[in-house]
Amino acid sequence: MKLHRTAMSLGLATLLCGTASAETLRWSSQGDVVTLDPYAHTESFTASVLHHVYEPLVRRSRSLEIEPALATSWEIEEPTRWRFKLREGVTFHNGNSFTADDVVASLERLMHPDARARGNISGIARVEKIDDLTVDFHLEGPHPLLLNELSGVYIMDREWMEEHDALAPGNVSTGTTSYASTNANGTGPFVLDSYRPDMGTVMSVNEEWWDTPEHNLTGIEFRPITSDATRVAALLSGELDMIAPIPLQDIQRVESADGFTVEQEPALRLIYLGFNFNEHLHAMPGEPNPLLDERVRKALWHGIDHDALRERIMRGNSRTVGIMVAPQVPGYEESIDQPYPYDPEQASALLAEAGYGEGFTVKLDCSNDRYINDEQICVAVKAFWERLGITVDLTTESRSTFFPKVDRGETDIYMSGWATLPAMDGFSVLHALLATRDGSRGGNNPNGLSDPRIDELDVSAATELDEEARRAMLAEAFRITRDKAYYLPLHQQPVAMAVREGVSVPQFADEYVRLWFATIGE
Repeated sequence: MKLHRTAMSLGLATLLCGTASAETLRWSSQGDVVTLDPYAHTESFTASVLHHVYEPLVRRSRSLEIEPALATSWEIEEPTRWRFKLREGVTFHNGNSFTADDVVASLERLMHPDARARGNISGIARVEKIDDLTVDFHLEGPHPLLLNELSGVYIMDREWMEEHDALAPGNVSTGTTSYASTNANGTGPFVLDSYRPDMGTVMSVNEEWWDTPEHNLTGIEFRPITSDATRVAALLSGELDMIAPIPLQDIQRVESADGFTVEQEPALRLIYLGFNFNEHLHAMPGEPNPLLDERVRKALWHGIDHDALRERIMRGNSRTVGIMVAPQVPGYEESIDQPYPYDPEQASALLAEAGYGEGFTVKLDCSNDRYINDEQICVAVKAFWERLGITVDLTTESRSTFFPKVDRGETDIYMSGWATLPAMDGFSVLHALLATRDGSRGGNNPNGLSDPRIDELDVSAATELDEEARRAMLAEAFRITRDKAYYLPLHQQPVAMAVREGVSVPQFADEYVRLWFATIGE
């Protein structure tokens, strides 16, 4: 295996050095996109990369505010009907014209029961074509977050989907694929030239883009490099222009090297542990599930030394949390953001009170190429819990297999992250993580969590137009979640990237990489 990785690294270096030009931005991250189908996943890194090819009706500006994109304007015709005027003269990368037919076909594809990303939208009953450049969104009720959600809905070409039998969505959880899983045709600032899973993605500039470019790039070369050391070495040797994120342990080394800079700030993303709420654990088939007992979940929270995680693993760059959203996100309340303190004695007492004084066995599943130091965090959590007498069967694996496993509910406890995207609102957590999974909500709640009050709040908050009342509903749901330890939030991770001299790339708190704002040599 080591020889194989070395050969791959040499091949990568040859490819990068052989194809790059002065305006081609070469960058790397720790893992690859999971699919090119924008509706087959809910993974924000993949969405970030695909955003260079595909575009939504509305998008996030440099300041992350909603602004027009493929739609130029919108009006609320009545509380349950919004009218969007579409941008004229836009073409897809294959030359097809962008029209209302593409919007209707895209939303119907996304609203299909088999679309993995269906949970990213809510409250849309149907989309109606009025004319070639006008569409109406018919809603199930007043929907204050419609624009927020639409900022993450990438529009696909109906004719292209029909031609390639891709009108039905893919789904990374079920393994459903189509032509759109490995090919792409959008309206965005860059055109997909090639995609080789786990090897790299190459894009060239879209000369016919409707917008005025702020970048000066002719192309983009992305290469996933799992090894932190190899990725940093590629940057320092000149093979890469940027790495995002930069491993925390290498920040000082890169900052001290001539010709490189590091940019770092708190991200919106919260890292958390999710629990299995089904009758049995996978690690204990046929036996009662200890995680159904609130005392056990609280014991697991008390059993983690969050200060040690922050200082030793995150090198002081994370923020320990007690709530499922970051402070910048609507619905956040400081009074709820109180983590359970590290208290092994209290944890042991709670386990004994629940009848598990001798411990139990549980599976812990984690990615090793998605979040900052994800594998190291899970190794530490396993050690903390085993000090309480709990047997932890830890599995770490690539995001490509980890997330489908989580989506299928094949875990006991798993580590994941949530950045409230695309809505950038606490309702994203309520609707996707906390509400009962029923086909229209709870899309990222795979393990049976169900609380009637939280479901009531989800329904109410979806249509509440009074912003103060809506945020109070979100806060109540987050308080219930903390008080009952339905999830175990760990920390708010940083967003950090490193670039070589002469490269300018703005950094965003949502961790999206938006290279249509990048420049080289200016």
